[in-house]
Amino acid sequence: MRVAEVVGRVLYEHGARYVFGVVGSGNFHVTNALVAAGARFVAAAHEGGAASMADGYARTSGTVGLLSVHQGPGVTNALTGLAEAAKSRTPMVVLAPEATAPRSNFFIDLPALAAAVGADFHRVRATHAAEDAGAAYRAAARGATVVLGLPLEVQVAVTEPWSGPVPAVAPTPATVPQVEPLLAALQAARRPVFIAGRGARAAREPLTRLADACGALLAVSAAAKGLFAGNPWYIDVAGGFATPLAVELIGAADLVVAWGSTLNMWTTRHGELIPPSAVVVQVDHDPAAFGVNRPVDLTVAGEVSAVAEAALGRLGSTGPVDAGPGGWRTPELAQRIHDHGRWRTVPYSDEGGPARQGTPATIDPRTLSAALDDLLPPDRTVVVDSGNFMGYPSMWLDVPDVAGFCFTQAFQSVGLGLASALGAAVARPDRLTVAAVGDGGFVMSATELVSAVRLAAPLVVVIYNDAAYGAEVHHFGPDGHPLETVTFPETDLAAIARGYGCDGLTVRTVDDLGPVRHWLAGPRTRPLVVDAKVSAARGSWWLEEAFRGH
Repeated sequence: MRVAEVVGRVLYEHGARYVFGVVGSGNFHVTNALVAAGARFVAAAHEGGAASMADGYARTSGTVGLLSVHQGPGVTNALTGLAEAAKSRTPMVVLAPEATAPRSNFFIDLPALAAAVGADFHRVRATHAAEDAGAAYRAAARGATVVLGLPLEVQVAVTEPWSGPVPAVAPTPATVPQVEPLLAALQAARRPVFIAGRGARAAREPLTRLADACGALLAVSAAAKGLFAGNPWYIDVAGGFATPLAVELIGAADLVVAWGSTLNMWTTRHGELIPPSAVVVQVDHDPAAFGVNRPVDLTVAGEVSAVAEAALGRLGSTGPVDAGPGGWRTPELAQRIHDHGRWRTVPYSDEGGPARQGTPATIDPRTLSAALDDLLPPDRTVVVDSGNFMGYPSMWLDVPDVAGFCFTQAFQSVGLGLASALGAAVARPDRLTVAAVGDGGFVMSATELVSAVRLAAPLVVVIYNDAAYGAEVHHFGPDGHPLETVTFPETDLAAIARGYGCDGLTVRTVDDLGPVRHWLAGPRTRPLVVDAKVSAARGSWWLEEAFRGH
């Protein structure tokens, strides 16, 4: 058996069920080996799209994503998506064929490339192919993005057939977290707030019970949106996306516990959200994450769920925390959160523009998002690209749980949302996938509509189309800079989508959304692309907040 066949079989036996990619000579045999073993290959139009598909699949499914690309340019084409995955700590294995001869046209320094974007690097050896492939998969399953180098000459080498067994992913050594300082802080607090981040996505249940035990309010970073959906004490996203009520409440906290969150500038509004008087505790499995973005008063090393369970156990032996006078959990605050805890409930002046002579109508992105939230089924996965628009779908479109939200912002690259949504749709075909993109990001990635049509997955693509790179317009425009390089003539993006085989719809008013209802009532096997011509008189609220921090 050749090494390429062993690698494909081993990865399948470890759990790989889907592989996303573009096939060339260097990854032909390993990809076919995966398919022969039982995996499904999902073909992308471009390696950049394939990388984002694998990323979106892994985030949504909670399992390892697999990316297969050609040597040299196949790898470099995937780099932006790979960087996003690595910075997001997405569990992913990249099958990267390797031309090892320095004079080869395809030669690149693969280990250095992986290191440059923050990914781990493993290389398959002819005499240890099964061991090396399995080790790469297990490293990814523990939360790493792994580039697996497959030297071309090694792939064709003959090796012993592999017949298992599959080693289990090694668990984190069982240690009892030292929670006494955290426990003391919880017992002393009257107004605690939990902010759960990416590292807490699997910890809803213990964090909810601990919050109940100590009277805490529940917030999240954008990467963990939906984690506490449905909880009456959930105040949604902290930071730039935060509602006025969330800003008020976090600003009144006397204790903030960051669970699997590094409290970066977005989550803390450039450090201004958390009051200086509050005690700040950071819980993370990686001690290197402590204090990287702001000073913290206490740190607890350990997996989030384990720390929360340990704190609950100690609370059980010391008795429940008495919030006493001034505690959060009153009927009055519960009612305020119910009435004002979502952006949908915050009044605004509609800035949509009616049609005038020579100027077509536009729709306010808040009005658009609210109308879509009412139209689309609640069982959904919302995937958001980067840009000026991104706060509107992130905060006006509800999600059922943390798996229902995919936020491709770790690298802040425009153009990853559409392909990430295709991976999410593969992971959860039982849900409607909603890709929210700007017109700039859509044009960058529109070629993957070919892949969307092939998949025939239930997918709605909503383009917040302001005919510009809106972030740049609203960043530089107020200072009088010329904007010709970041504004564009109006383009019929719905027609482009129809050319790829999708259903296409142009929206300028709420009444134009009627065909969405008809599409939802149908088989949903052709993607629907909604080209929403949004008003762009000023930047989004979160972007204005971000600029104040620059």
